[in-house]
Amino acid sequence: MPETPFDQIKKTLSKELPSKSITKLPDKWEKIGDVLLLKLHPNLANYREKIGETYAHVLECKTVLQDMGSISGAYRKPNVHIIYGSEETETIHIENGIRFKLDPQRIMFSSGNMDERIRMASVSNKNETVVDLFAGIGYFMLPVAVYSKPKKIYACEINPAAYEYLCNNIVLNDVTSIVEPLLGDNRVVAPKNVASRVIMGYIMDTHTFLPTAIRCLKNNTGFLHYHEVCPDELLPDRPLKRTEEIARKFNRRINLLKYTHVKSYAPGVNHVALDFEIGE
Repeated sequence: MPETPFDQIKKTLSKELPSKSITKLPDKWEKIGDVLLLKLHPNLANYREKIGETYAHVLECKTVLQDMGSISGAYRKPNVHIIYGSEETETIHIENGIRFKLDPQRIMFSSGNMDERIRMASVSNKNETVVDLFAGIGYFMLPVAVYSKPKKIYACEINPAAYEYLCNNIVLNDVTSIVEPLLGDNRVVAPKNVASRVIMGYIMDTHTFLPTAIRCLKNNTGFLHYHEVCPDELLPDRPLKRTEEIARKFNRRINLLKYTHVKSYAPGVNHVALDFEIGE
């Protein structure tokens, strides 16, 4: 059996670390472009520079960041520290032919959402207008723009740092002719009564933005891609009821088209995506 990258890492570090520390090395990581994110066991703190150097060498990364496991502020800034390599952490991550420019010290990027990003590439068509209420750096919007090629996408983002990369990525992926970035709170900047489809790729209190999403839809009818983090025992009833309740206030009905488990968020808690049709 060929040697895996993790096998190589353990072999190299076994010459540097006590044997009991080798068992605590992370066998999972997040590689964003040429920047690596690692979560380290507290007992490895004294060896983190050497660990960072070894992972960088084996996995061919310019910088290794230690992921401290928490997110700060309304803009969800990552809590990471450089443990090895260049302090210039801006990178270009390529996924499914899409180029995402970002700085993992400033902006979150979850590889666990990859399947959903790939799925979004085929949901729209050239006749649609799309509104992305939480565009970020273009996570879900760019696959739609590049592969579905709708006639117009409005991409809303409140975080100035993410908006900067959003604008860069629109140019990088050659979709300036159809994507209009909008900086600010989507409840203020999102266009009303224009969309065939609304993307809601946010997970914390997404339901509070449902009225905004429905107002974006032309005649309050169309499609919603709704994301939520929810305890398993409340799935899928909670997001269904929340959406149904808001739709009723607009004299609209909902039809659940697809229910997707995106990834585990915590023990017993999952990130899910629901595709709804909002109709009369």
